[in-house]
Amino acid sequence: MTTLMRAEIDETPEAVRRLLDRSAGAIETAGRRLAALDPKVIVTVGRGSSDHAATYFKYACEITTGVPVASLGPSVASVYRAPLKLEGAAALAVSQSGKSPDLLALFDAARAGGATTIALVNVEDSPLATRADAFVPLRAGPERSVAATKSFVTAIVAGLALLAEWRGDDALKAALAALPDQLAAALDADWGAAEETFVAAASLYTLGRGPGFAVALEAALKFKETAILHAEAYSGAELQHGPVSLVDEHFPLLAFIPEDAAADSLAATASALASRGAKVFAATTRDLAAPLLPGVATGHPLTAPLPLLLSFYRLVERVAVARGKDPDNPRGLKKVTETL
Repeated sequence: MTTLMRAEIDETPEAVRRLLDRSAGAIETAGRRLAALDPKVIVTVGRGSSDHAATYFKYACEITTGVPVASLGPSVASVYRAPLKLEGAAALAVSQSGKSPDLLALFDAARAGGATTIALVNVEDSPLATRADAFVPLRAGPERSVAATKSFVTAIVAGLALLAEWRGDDALKAALAALPDQLAAALDADWGAAEETFVAAASLYTLGRGPGFAVALEAALKFKETAILHAEAYSGAELQHGPVSLVDEHFPLLAFIPEDAAADSLAATASALASRGAKVFAATTRDLAAPLLPGVATGHPLTAPLPLLLSFYRLVERVAVARGKDPDNPRGLKKVTETL
């Protein structure tokens, strides 16, 4: 039987196409607000997968504009009631449901502190969407599996589209227009070489850098919440500062190596670990001295991690089912998490 998670993964290319088509006006409006504001800093509001999507935006923004982006802890507003000083800043919220009380409290605090507020939300009539100065509907459609997949990808694409509009980046706009077909091709990428290892694993690391690190964070979360498999995400550089000591032939790693400026260093790290006997699976379009998981090239460094992510989603859903887990209803979780 096909899981809801699998069905929603397979809907992702069309969801992205729908976002780029039907939310184009909202993206243009939000982009003009950022251009007019010319923020010196951007803060982000999100939890879980949404915070990982914000991390993707952080790297894309900082790499292309030099504007620093920081994730704010929701408890600063919801628990500690601290006032924020954000005059001249922008606040970007990312959410599937748009209704968690802590996110709403932080978003309200950011607005009260002087920030221009922008929300990327899937549920169009949610409280978060109605509070924002500019709102971009994610257009992912209903998502019934607890694990966010298509809404996560559309949140990333919305952030990139916002960045492209703000900066007048025609190359990024063209790359996003080509992305739905590339994502469809990624659904057919065969990552079966890693399935047996991850089904049997007790723990693992995921690796990435830059926007690819955001994908590694999301991958680690998906291993935990759907396959009930302990996983931790690290920067390929941060791994060398202690965590690498756990790695041996019984401790697998999944390295996301999209084609960007960090690819050479990540490839060298993956190859060095594999040469020491570690079980490293490299998701990449290049040839390495490690078991390879094929990728779909996009031709743009800011979109390059996304086909790898979609291929991973297909893999982790199979791993969860093979481990006897229900990825649609992970234990202890529900679709809308309302925290304080």
